Amino acid sequence: MGDVKDPLVDNKNKQFDRCMSHAYDELHSFRTWLKIMCVDQSSRWTTLLSWFVFLVFAIVVPCFSHFYLACSDCDSRHSRPYDTLIQLSLSGVATLSFLCLSTFVRKYGLRRFLFFDKLYNESEIVRQGYTGQLNRSLKLLFIFVLPCFAVESAYKIWWYASGGTRIPFLGNVIVSDAVACTLELLSWLYRTVVFFLVCVLFRLICYLQILRLQDFGKIFQSQSDVESVLIEHLRIRRHLRIISHRYRVFILWALVIITASQFASLLMTTRPSGDLSIYKTGELALCSVSLLAGLLILLRSATRITHKAQAVTCLAAKWHVCATIDSFDSAETETPVTHITSDQYFPEGSSDADVGDEEDELDNSKFLPAYAYSTISFQKRQALVQYFENNRAGVTLYGFMLDRGSLHTIFGIELSLVLWLLGKTVGIS
Repeated sequence: MGDVKDPLVDNKNKQFDRCMSHAYDELHSFRTWLKIMCVDQSSRWTTLLSWFVFLVFAIVVPCFSHFYLACSDCDSRHSRPYDTLIQLSLSGVATLSFLCLSTFVRKYGLRRFLFFDKLYNESEIVRQGYTGQLNRSLKLLFIFVLPCFAVESAYKIWWYASGGTRIPFLGNVIVSDAVACTLELLSWLYRTVVFFLVCVLFRLICYLQILRLQDFGKIFQSQSDVESVLIEHLRIRRHLRIISHRYRVFILWALVIITASQFASLLMTTRPSGDLSIYKTGELALCSVSLLAGLLILLRSATRITHKAQAVTCLAAKWHVCATIDSFDSAETETPVTHITSDQYFPEGSSDADVGDEEDELDNSKFLPAYAYSTISFQKRQALVQYFENNRAGVTLYGFMLDRGSLHTIFGIELSLVLWLLGKTVGIS
C-alpha cells in the first residue's frame, strides 16, 4: 500500500501504467466496502478481524439464538419449528462463501482475482465498461439484500416486541431483548451479504469476459489475419478455464447446499403435522428466496458467458460464408452478374429497428464488410471455423459445460426429486 494518489486508470491513456495495487487505484472504494463488511483480508489485523466476525455472526450467534433464545413453550404465533433448517442453511452458505473468498484473496490477491492485472492488454471500451460494472456491483448487492433485510427486521422486531422471549441474560428484559434482536439481525445480514458478495463477484468476472468477447467479435469486421484471431481466442479460453477452476467448488457446493435446503423445507412443510402459517413459515420463505436468488445469479452468469462464447462459432461461420460469396462474385468476370450488397438482402428500415438491444457484436444478422476477409484464403477461414466448432469455450463445472442444456438437465433432475418427495408426503403420483 503506497502513498501514490494518481489514479491507475487514465481515460486519456490507452494502457495501464502498471499492474500493481496501490492505495488509490480503481479498487479503493471497493476495498473500503469490504472493510465495512468485515471481509477484507489485506493485512494480518484485518484478516484476524474478518475471521473473528465470521465466527461470531456465522457460528456463535446462530447457535446462541437457536439453543438459548428460541423458546420451546411459546404460543403458536411465536414458536419457530423451522429455525434449525434456517440457521443451518444460512450458516452453511455463509461458511462456504467465506472460505472460498478467503482462499481467493489469500492465494491470488483481490486485484489478480478480479483480473484487473490483465486489463492493460484490453481496449479502452473493455476497461471502462469493467470499471463501471465494478462500481455498480455493490449497488446490485444491496438491491438484493436490503429488501430481504427489511422484511427480516420487521419480523424480528415484532417477534421480540410481542413477547417471543423473556430471558434477561443481561439483567434487564428490555435491554436483553434489544441486544438479542440486534445480534440476530446482524447475523442474518452478515451471512446473506457474504453469500451474495461471492455471487456478485462471479457475475462481475463473467461480465468482463462478455466485454472481451464482444470486443473480440469486432475482429471479424476489420482487416485481420487468422493467427491473430486464434491467439486472442486462445487467451479468452484460458481465462474461462481459470474462472471455471476457481469457482467450480463454490458453484457445486452452493448448488448442493441450496438444493438440500429446499428439499428439507419441502419435506418439513408438506408433512401432516406441518403448520404453514405466515408467523412460522415466513422466515423460511425469506431464507429460500435469498438462497435461490444467489444461485440464479451464479447460473445465469455462467450460462450467459457460455452462450456468448459459443456465439463466436456462428459469427466465424457467417464471416466465412460472406467471404466465400464475395470471392465467387469477384471471380465471375465472364458472365456479368449483379453484385448484391447487404443492403439489398436487408432493406433499410426492415428489421434493424425491431431487434433493439437483443443483437450485439457476436450475435447479429448483419453482413460483414468485404474488406474484413479480402486477404484471407479459403483454407485458412475453413480451418478457423472448424477450430471454433470443435473447441467450444465457456464456463465448465468439472468438465461439464454450464450452458442452457445443463440448466434444463438440472431442472429436470430437481423436478423429478420434487415429484418423488411430494409422492412420499402428500400422495402426488
